Amino acid sequence: MLAFTRMSDSSSAYRVETTSRLAQWRIDNLASCTYRKSDPFKIGKWNWHLAVEKNRSLLIKLYPEVSSLTKNNPPIASFIIRVVSSLGNRTTLAHPEITDKQIKNNEDFVWALEVPLTGKFIIDVEFIDLKIASPNGEEPCSIWAGGATQRESNATALTALGRMLSESIHTDIVINASDGSIGAHRAILAARSPVFRSMFSHDLKEKELSTVNISDMSSEVCYVFLSYMYGNIQNEVFLSHRLALLQAADKYDISDLKEACHDSLLEDIDAKNVLDRLENAFLYQLPKLKSSCMQYLVKFGKIYDLRDDLNTFLQSADRDLIFDIFHEVLAAWKGF
Repeated sequence: MLAFTRMSDSSSAYRVETTSRLAQWRIDNLASCTYRKSDPFKIGKWNWHLAVEKNRSLLIKLYPEVSSLTKNNPPIASFIIRVVSSLGNRTTLAHPEITDKQIKNNEDFVWALEVPLTGKFIIDVEFIDLKIASPNGEEPCSIWAGGATQRESNATALTALGRMLSESIHTDIVINASDGSIGAHRAILAARSPVFRSMFSHDLKEKELSTVNISDMSSEVCYVFLSYMYGNIQNEVFLSHRLALLQAADKYDISDLKEACHDSLLEDIDAKNVLDRLENAFLYQLPKLKSSCMQYLVKFGKIYDLRDDLNTFLQSADRDLIFDIFHEVLAAWKGF
């Protein structure tokens, strides 16, 4: 018979720590023949639970909390789940990647571990994608596919603005990028950027010659940048040029674009991009992105998996950023 235990003095024993797509449940001690279920944690649209059941083997379950959303739109999940033991040299057990699995209840994903685990360990779940069924019977669509960059607005007006740029309708300014030129409109640039407004308001060469030189930007990036200002950018294009757009937004003081880049870069931090994201967060003063990258690296222990990349990164990183990283590591040293 299973013994059901709950430590009333330690609510943290049931709390799952999360970032946008990563969840970790730290278990300090799981007694023999024990069942434990985590508190709910939110990833995507759903509240989730992790559960462990220890009898002859250790069963790990991941499932959404019962709700009308789960009943009507159960998640179709792609994720990687691991168990990291604190004993020895941080032994890691990884389940093969789960792809597009619909999960409705606590029996839809069960991982049976035959390896005995004692002491402290971490259950680590990294969500790659979450989808819901399409109402018209088409392929399931990702809840993360649509970006906040495509604002609800007057479709006709946005289409017209887009045509003004793409068809060079009555342009009155030329943008000279590093490898080409693009016609644009002073009024739109001035309305979207205080830097451009200042250029066109004073007796500068940009005002006299009707040209703006942007030598640090390719014509492709420049056109994407202008497309955002004209309200005519597609999300896929935005995602492909986020870092270049972040640089442009910072240079030309376009706060909504900078915030859009910031929010988007927060959504898909992973081992391949976390160091690059951290450097950009420091360079462009993005506190939420910096905090999330630090959390991913240090609190969630991913720094152990990136030793070689981190050593290379530290050789050229800013001193203040290096100090911040070591400060986070030292602060977490007392923890698990």
